[in-house]
Amino acid sequence: MLAKLSKRPSVRRCAVRPSVRRCAAAGAVGLALLGTGLTATDRADSGLDRFYDQKITWTACEGTDLPEDMQCGTVTVPLDYAKPGEGTLELALARYRASGDPRGSVLLNFGGPGGSGVMGLAGGREDFLGLTEDYDVVSFDPRGVGRSSPVSCGADATGQALEATGGEEMADPHDTLRKLREVAAECAEHSGPVLDHIGTVDVARDLDVMRQALGDRKLNYLGFSYGTRLGAVYAARFPDKVGRMALDGVDTLTEPLAEQGLASARGQQTALDNFLTWCTEELACPFGQDARTARTQVVELVDSLDENPVPTDFGYEFTGQDLAGAIGQGLYTQEMWPLLQRALAQLVEDGDTRGVEALATGGMAPPAPQRADHPLVDEEDVPLDNLPAALMAVNCADDPDRPDAERLTRDLARLRSAYEEASPVFGRYRLAQVVLCYGRPRGTDYIRERVKDLDTPKMLLVGTRGDPATPYRWTVETAERLGPSAVVLDNRAEGHTGYGSSECVHRKIDDFLLYGSLPRSGSSCGSEDDGRL
Repeated sequence: MLAKLSKRPSVRRCAVRPSVRRCAAAGAVGLALLGTGLTATDRADSGLDRFYDQKITWTACEGTDLPEDMQCGTVTVPLDYAKPGEGTLELALARYRASGDPRGSVLLNFGGPGGSGVMGLAGGREDFLGLTEDYDVVSFDPRGVGRSSPVSCGADATGQALEATGGEEMADPHDTLRKLREVAAECAEHSGPVLDHIGTVDVARDLDVMRQALGDRKLNYLGFSYGTRLGAVYAARFPDKVGRMALDGVDTLTEPLAEQGLASARGQQTALDNFLTWCTEELACPFGQDARTARTQVVELVDSLDENPVPTDFGYEFTGQDLAGAIGQGLYTQEMWPLLQRALAQLVEDGDTRGVEALATGGMAPPAPQRADHPLVDEEDVPLDNLPAALMAVNCADDPDRPDAERLTRDLARLRSAYEEASPVFGRYRLAQVVLCYGRPRGTDYIRERVKDLDTPKMLLVGTRGDPATPYRWTVETAERLGPSAVVLDNRAEGHTGYGSSECVHRKIDDFLLYGSLPRSGSSCGSEDDGRL
């Protein structure tokens, strides 16, 4: 899935630059023991017993703006599950303790791929306190993300993809492919060996190690956006270890990456149109009071910044594609619209990029290559481009479609036309995220072929009708694919995911995780009568 982040931004999500340009294999790994969960004998025979036998030591968190009642820890996992003796990774975890004696833990993933779970948990503290009635609430930075051996593509590597998919650059397809190969090589050089083992299949196996290290017999889990893909893969890989699992903002398990990108571009364009309709009803709207004119002005603003980037205080130039990425961040929930309006007003009226930059970044730091067997990196040393670099790496590792040079050359002009038609603002930005898989190893076919017809306890799937990132139809399609285990809750509202914006969705998910109480499949939470079914 493309650029799907947590349901709301944290105070300091992680050190990330504001776009694909500056900020934004697994197929053979770990598939030898597919099917049911590993027994103790399996673990011993495969060399994984030392990972499953570890316990987590929790201490006070060290970092900027982290809540005092949040604790931090680490868990060690093999770099390559097929060769567990040849390198390890340390993963960063954080938790809020249960208010009483916990029945166990509930693990959270905030999406992305590429979102920091530690920072997401810090920023979303109030949302999850209800779950601490019975659970320790835990999240983590997945491998390659945040403090857990973060991947990077370098300061300017991904900008080449945007240049390669630009108008005049496409006149020479061979030059386009050369630039994309250079991007792939830059990512490999800056990321180290973790890049070859960053897909969702690997992260699902990490989840099972965490489950055991937390002392839980079953995995209780709440996943948002991309986190729903991770939850589904875990359920397919370890069906007998599934506890209570809630998936909010359900990802697709079958659509090719190019189609996912189109869906995201269309969804965000619709969200932008809705935002501009709201904005032009306010006197403070920087685009005036006519919604149609405002839509034209936004396109012109993006084009103008692409032609004449604005220097920033951080030593790089802010482009139109940076702006597209920042606007996209501000559209995930209606609660963020006033912030997006003010940031755009700063840019349009004063030429000040700080507001739009703040939508996509919580800190600045120089990129630092990481390697296997490296301890957790300090918060300030997370590479600036880690989020988009991880997003691309995971999406590419999860996607088995890898067009050869001839096909990509033939399709590139058609794809660019389709993406620009889907969204004149976000189309080019989204296309760059898709074509960046060229030059990387072919991804796994496990998700597309094996994550279906699950034999697990009931799982709650929440889809939001006006979701700009994960269309509601993906919830329906994924539920049908997973089979009778899937229970669907229809959130008739706007915004990406429902837990943070709908009292009804929030209550239904908490009731399920805390008490095992499930709504009737197909029931809904309405935008007009939120809180009532």
